[in-house]
Amino acid sequence: MQADPHLPIFERTQTIAIVGLSPKPERDSHHVAQYLQAQGFRIVPINPAANEVLGERCWPSLTEAAKHHRIDLVDVFRDSAAVPPIADEAIAIGAQALWLQIGVRHDAALAKAQAAGLAVVQDHCTLVEHQRLRAAGLLSRANPV
Repeated sequence: MQADPHLPIFERTQTIAIVGLSPKPERDSHHVAQYLQAQGFRIVPINPAANEVLGERCWPSLTEAAKHHRIDLVDVFRDSAAVPPIADEAIAIGAQALWLQIGVRHDAALAKAQAAGLAVVQDHCTLVEHQRLRAAGLLSRANPV
């Protein structure tokens, strides 16, 4: 049986920077972040246009956020064209993984991140994959904040 490629990402992650996290509850990014927060992950909102989302201070960039938080996973809710500089920042801050949400793809940026040692996922939802792994009984622990 082949191991699930998403499982190690969740098992190693405590802090998730969510790039493009909206303060609007009707947006997918807000719903996903709220779910991840409820599962015990620390979320770090990256949105230069907002001050706070889900009780967490928003940061204008990954670089600024990384001065205050160790970021394990970078979860991207931005257009595909915006991915290359985000991938570069994820590499620069020492993130362990780069995850592009459903509909977000950039093969070259992901190849660069993977070559730098990051686990990479594109065109998948963190909420959907986390729920799938939980339902299968594959997640071995609750995530401490």
